[in-house]
Amino acid sequence: MPNHLPRRLVATCIVLTSFLAAGLAGAQNIQERTFKFAFVNQKEHPQGMGAQRFSEIVEKKSGGKMKVKLFPSGVLGGDASVIASLQGGTVEMTMAIPGLLSGMAREFSLFDLPFLFNNEKEADFVLDGPVGRKLLDKLPEKGLIGLTYFEHGFRNVTNSRRPIARMEDLQGLKLRVMQIPVMIDAFGALGANPSPLPLPEVYTALEQRAVDGQENPYSLVEASKYYEIQKYGSNTRHAFNPVVLLFSKKRWEQLSEDERKILLDAARETQPFQRAANRDVNAKAAEFLKSKGMVLTEFPAAERERLREKLVPVTDKHVKQIDPALTKELFSELGKARSSAAR
Repeated sequence: MPNHLPRRLVATCIVLTSFLAAGLAGAQNIQERTFKFAFVNQKEHPQGMGAQRFSEIVEKKSGGKMKVKLFPSGVLGGDASVIASLQGGTVEMTMAIPGLLSGMAREFSLFDLPFLFNNEKEADFVLDGPVGRKLLDKLPEKGLIGLTYFEHGFRNVTNSRRPIARMEDLQGLKLRVMQIPVMIDAFGALGANPSPLPLPEVYTALEQRAVDGQENPYSLVEASKYYEIQKYGSNTRHAFNPVVLLFSKKRWEQLSEDERKILLDAARETQPFQRAANRDVNAKAAEFLKSKGMVLTEFPAAERERLREKLVPVTDKHVKQIDPALTKELFSELGKARSSAAR
């Protein structure tokens, strides 16, 4: 036995040395880095809250070496210009609703179809499943990496002219809409005058009465202080917006596997926090807006169904432009989600 002891010690030392070497190698693969994370909403908005949590997790997981600097409120530009900056590698991160990516990959417009989701659970089921993954996999060839899906929530209409309690009340209203074809077509079909504008320009447009109203979740109405210049709101819930957490592919390719893993893990850990925060804020936002003097009108379920029926031609038009196999899979996943909820 004594004759074998030195060999065992040597073997143990070799193993320990290997582990230490691996640890040092891993540490060397995490460099001092600062990433610019630009987004159009305020830091206090649930998207900003998610960005802040993501930043904290990245810094912790990297031992302080990797830092994420936030640029909220559109200070680095609107969605389209920031996405272009990601593709060019001058900004590392942003968040975008899928419709803003539909010009690169038409399939993303599926998520902006009016009345696609009835509730958040259906959205989670689809986004976190194979359809959501297939869409993210289309981004690298466009110069982007999709890390995960956050959310913006159900969109509602606000305006400065009148309450909206039925479809006809939308007639003639000049509404700021997202800069995506399906929303422009949808509000045009409902008799409104859609005016696509970047989000950082909306407050001024509303204040100067260049537009009568806009459509966004109540959380954004609160965070953007639209209640200062918008008298009426209605919970139309005409569309649900996921948000894609994006990273620059050009910069991604410069990172080590360890650094990429930190970013992916941080995104996945942040996702449930951001979604929960968004739902909590939206649930409370209506009461806050009322306290600020907004008149919030209940939009009846029967009227919502009228909107849905009126927009069938718009939905059909945009669905026909998308891969039929993916569309079929999306509606199959929705069916599974609804069957599961009914049990």
